[in-house]
Amino acid sequence: MGGELLTGLSGGIFAIFALVAVVCAISVVLARNPIHSALFLLATFLMVAGIFFLQGAEFVGAVQILVYAGGIMVLFLFVIMLVNVQRLPQTEPYQKQIVAAVVLGFVLNVLFDAQLVLEPIPGGAPFSPDAFRTAAGRVLGNSQAVAWGLYREYLLPFEIASVFLLVAIVGAVVLGRRSVEKMD
Repeated sequence: MGGELLTGLSGGIFAIFALVAVVCAISVVLARNPIHSALFLLATFLMVAGIFFLQGAEFVGAVQILVYAGGIMVLFLFVIMLVNVQRLPQTEPYQKQIVAAVVLGFVLNVLFDAQLVLEPIPGGAPFSPDAFRTAAGRVLGNSQAVAWGLYREYLLPFEIASVFLLVAIVGAVVLGRRSVEKMD
């Protein structure tokens, strides 16, 4: 009985997170103020991270929070601050496009759902959440399994990617300083 209660509670929390994520995603598009839109986007990112945590994908949930809710939102806020929103011409958004968008969204949703229902799962077995949690014959947690693969089998590509990111950051700082110096 305790397992059924926990499953029902988890399903209810999932439904709440999903509903809030969808409402916030729609609000991102409908909000007139770009700051409000960015805050709705942040709420959407956090709800999606919560859904990942509920599904047992702790690593993906943590990356969702760190990369999207942290880094990408800071980038969006910098862009909003740098672009003077008050100087942009005020136009009527969604000029008679909302009906076409709703119809297209509904059609794509029906096609996606039909694909999910009609396409058999490869191998005939349902997806197991523990399928990717094994490393060297041992069952590990989600984060441990990702770290095992990342630092054992993919260490060199991981280090090369980190060097590329470091070079990109240094380049962005140098270009940003040049732009500030030209403004002065």
